[in-house]
Amino acid sequence: MKEKLKEICKFSGIEYVGIAPPGPYLELEKILENRIAQRYYTGLEETDLRRRIDPSLIMEDVQSIIVCLFPYFIGHVQDSNISKYTYSLDYHVIIKEKLEKVGKLLSEHIENFYYQSFVDNGPLVDRYLAYLAGLGYWGVNNNIITDKYGSYVFIGYMLNNYPFEFDTPLDKTCIQCGTCVKRCPGAAILGNFEIDPKRCVSYITQKKDEFSRQDIDILRNNQKVFGCDICQDVCPHNNKAVFTNMKEFKKNLMYNLNHKEIQSMSNREFKRKYGNRAFSWRGKKVILRNFEVLNLKN
Repeated sequence: MKEKLKEICKFSGIEYVGIAPPGPYLELEKILENRIAQRYYTGLEETDLRRRIDPSLIMEDVQSIIVCLFPYFIGHVQDSNISKYTYSLDYHVIIKEKLEKVGKLLSEHIENFYYQSFVDNGPLVDRYLAYLAGLGYWGVNNNIITDKYGSYVFIGYMLNNYPFEFDTPLDKTCIQCGTCVKRCPGAAILGNFEIDPKRCVSYITQKKDEFSRQDIDILRNNQKVFGCDICQDVCPHNNKAVFTNMKEFKKNLMYNLNHKEIQSMSNREFKRKYGNRAFSWRGKKVILRNFEVLNLKN
């Protein structure tokens, strides 16, 4: 049945698929407990630690987890003021549709097959699942890296009630050159495979809380109004990253937001025009605030 799964994924345009065990993930629990102790939590994560490490609390009869990668790299765009992962239409929608297609096709071959699919909206740690499923290896910047597409990949997963054979994690990490550590605008990457997410530009551009002086200084070091690509762009593992094989991430592309245009929009107009984009989830107000910070002189 695992070969059938691979066939279905290939038919659906999914190149990378692996199987993670259903936990509980005791090693991850220790890592997360340490992050909490160090205050490396942003508030955007699932607050119940058990739900982050035990899939059976999400789906009672889970037997395995199908994990898929979705490459999105389409090249470097000079002077873009948004992150690469937001260039196309909202990846959440694109990937969710593909996972649902896989689930429905599997249902035709597995009696009483049941699944739940997630794309950045589940309590589990998707990068850890990708690691367990043998799809990539850890970078010092906490990204999952693949040999073909580098770290420019989205992750989607499906809890399900079929006992697919588990895959094995890759026995390697990035080369640990330290380039991402040196180049991170907020010094968020600590060099020991840990990050302080509160110093991460991507988080800062999305937070709703009032900016601190430190936040402002960090944001100005990046010049993006949403997200950040620096730790990926400078990573040697991404030097030869292959362009995405997915047509969905090659069309309807947008590389910049215009301050005056967004400023003139009502909230309803903003949602109408940009509601199908990943950067829109925090709303017009947050993006305008970021523009205003970048335009300040002092």
